[in-house]
Amino acid sequence: MTPFGEKLRALREARGINQAELAAALDVSPAYLSALEHGKRGAPSWAFLQKIIQYFGLIWDDAEQLQDLAHLSKPKVTIDTAGMDARATRAANLLARRIGRLNDRELDQLLAFLSEQPRGK
Repeated sequence: MTPFGEKLRALREARGINQAELAAALDVSPAYLSALEHGKRGAPSWAFLQKIIQYFGLIWDDAEQLQDLAHLSKPKVTIDTAGMDARATRAANLLARRIGRLNDRELDQLLAFLSEQPRGK
């Protein structure tokens, strides 16, 4: 599941809407909506994201949060370390190899570290 899919499901469930109802309202198939929620599809298009925001009546911070989550919800990520320090390539490869084995605490620590503002910038 992606962060966007998790939030979309939470919005839907909080309003007591099933996938078929939401899919019909957004003019997509229930299969597409399910794949989006489960992270089997990439981030939605800007236009589709706007339809979701409008459907749920999201404004300001809530709409911005959903858009941010969509940008962070690419289930197949490529990290281009060409031209970077060799340690960056090593870090990217180690992360790719180990991310599926990280426990909740380790994932939370990694997210906290990566979410920090860059030093000196």
